[in-house]
Parts: sequence; structure tokens; C-alpha cells
Amino acid sequence: MTEEKLAQKYQNQAEMLANRVSNRFKHLHRRYARRNIEAFRLYDWEIPEIRAAVDWYAGHLVVAEYIRRQSTPEWLPMMGAAAAAALDVPLEKVHLKRRFTGGGDGIRYERLDTTDEKIVVREGDLSFRVNLNDYVDTGLFSDHRNTRRMVKETAAGRDFLNLFCYTGTFSCHAARGGARRTVSVDRSETAILWARENMALNGIPEAGNTLIQSDTFDFLERAAREQASFDLAVVDPPSFSTRRDVRRGIEASFDVSADHPGLLNRVIRLMRKGGVVLFSTNHQQFEPRMNELAASGVEEITARTIPEDYASKRKAIHRCWRIVV
Repeated sequence: MTEEKLAQKYQNQAEMLANRVSNRFKHLHRRYARRNIEAFRLYDWEIPEIRAAVDWYAGHLVVAEYIRRQSTPEWLPMMGAAAAAALDVPLEKVHLKRRFTGGGDGIRYERLDTTDEKIVVREGDLSFRVNLNDYVDTGLFSDHRNTRRMVKETAAGRDFLNLFCYTGTFSCHAARGGARRTVSVDRSETAILWARENMALNGIPEAGNTLIQSDTFDFLERAAREQASFDLAVVDPPSFSTRRDVRRGIEASFDVSADHPGLLNRVIRLMRKGGVVLFSTNHQQFEPRMNELAASGVEEITARTIPEDYASKRKAIHRCWRIVV
């Protein structure tokens, strides 16, 4: 393809993306504003040749390209500029990212930049700090907005456990919903410090809301020895990760498809009778083996956890189960 034809192709794609983003924004923005929702998705690879995601964050745009071998450096800036022009967003508020399909744990924490700049976005009656420049992910997974609301609505009087807690957004919702206590676990110091910022932003006291920097499996071993117990838990692990198994002195790998029964059964052992575990994964080829769980009931609730702004995606961005002990 000649340079002229390639440029015309990209221009056509930019116009298509601008039209799609503009229409979607008109459809979503007013209704979300009434609910104080300032972070939502406008586009996610719905046109096969436009391999991008576009997210709105309180007047900023994050435009991400799903990278492939044929990707060219000029394509993403063109798409970002087109989306920005369609919504009258200044270019200094456009944040470009490149995403690789697949990947493992740690990608959300890998630094792309060192601005350390965060803005605050609202989600109902809570607010969260997001960083739109420095990492692949921003600190807020808007696809789990409905799931966070479920936690808030069921947390009153319960002891809540948040594993792979990232920036603590589930824990903030649980605390605001009246949880008796929350325990949030992540092995990343970055995530734990960020979660502490989110709790402080929402006026959530440190007393009764514990943040633990630890490998999840190490935490589960300690919690079992200490006979800790919970009524409500969220488990949203990475699709793949590696960890240092200190007890055995080896590098251990985690694959959510292969290893989720073992992980979830360890969590179930910490739950009181009648307790609920919400388990989610973004692994697109995930094959559930819920029959291996020591639970009294398992229900897939994916359809209830996918927000409207993600419903147009060809395949659900995540899957989610409600597990009753």
C-alpha cells in the first residue's frame, strides 16, 4: 500500500472513530453525570480495523491501541487527535497508551512515565485518584463499577477481604457500605500506597481498614494459621503471574485457568458459613472448574456485573461468579 493510500485509510478510520465516540458520549454522559460517574468507556474495538479503546476520565481521554505486528507509530496519535476533536478535549488532556493482549501480573504497575500526576474522578458518592500517564492501567477498572456497587450494598456489618486489591476501590465501597472491617492485600507497594490515598480521600479511617503488602498466597497461609475469618470477599487475580515461594524456595507460577480452584478453596477456608466470595477474571479463554470448589452454591453473575458502557464489546471484558460457602 502506498503512503498516500495508507494515509487515506488512517484518515477514514479516524473519522469513523470520531463519529462513534461522539455518538457514544452523547448517549452516556448525561445519564452518568446524574449518578456522579466520571469514568466510563466510549469505545472498545467495536470496528475490527480500529483496534483501540477510548475512556473518559472527568474531561480527559485515555486512548489505547491494542498492539499488533502491523502497528505503525503514527496511527495512535491520529486516533487520539480525532477522538479529542470530536469531544472538544484539548490535546494536553489526551493520554495515549499501547496495550499488548495477554500479559501477566505486574503489567498494571510497570511505569510508562514518571509524572506522578493524579486526578480525582467520582463514582457515585466515592472518589478515586487515577494516574492517566504513568502506567498501562489508571488505578480504576471501570468495568467493575457494578460489582463495586454490589459489594457496597451487601457489606453492612460484614468482615470484608479484598485480595489482589490493587488501588483499594472495592475496599472503599465496602467501608462506605458499612463493613465492620476491611482487609486489603496486594504485593505491590505502589498499589498499597495508592489504596491508602483512596481511603484518605473518602474519609475512611485507618482503624478497622487494614492494608497489607503481601503476596496473596503467603497471606492466605498466615490467615489460615491465625484462624482469620470473613463474611464477604473479592478475588480478582491476574491472568498469569510468577512469585517467589519462600517456604519451598522456588519460583512459582500462577495461571488463573489452571489454578483458580486451588486459590478459591484457600479463600473459602477463611469464610464463615454463608459467606460470599465474588471471583472475577479478565482472561478471555478462561475455562471455569467451579465443580472443584468446596462451596454450597456457585452462580455466574457476569451479565449483572457488566456496565452499559462495556455491553457493546464483542466478548465480555470480564467474567464473574458469586460463590456461597
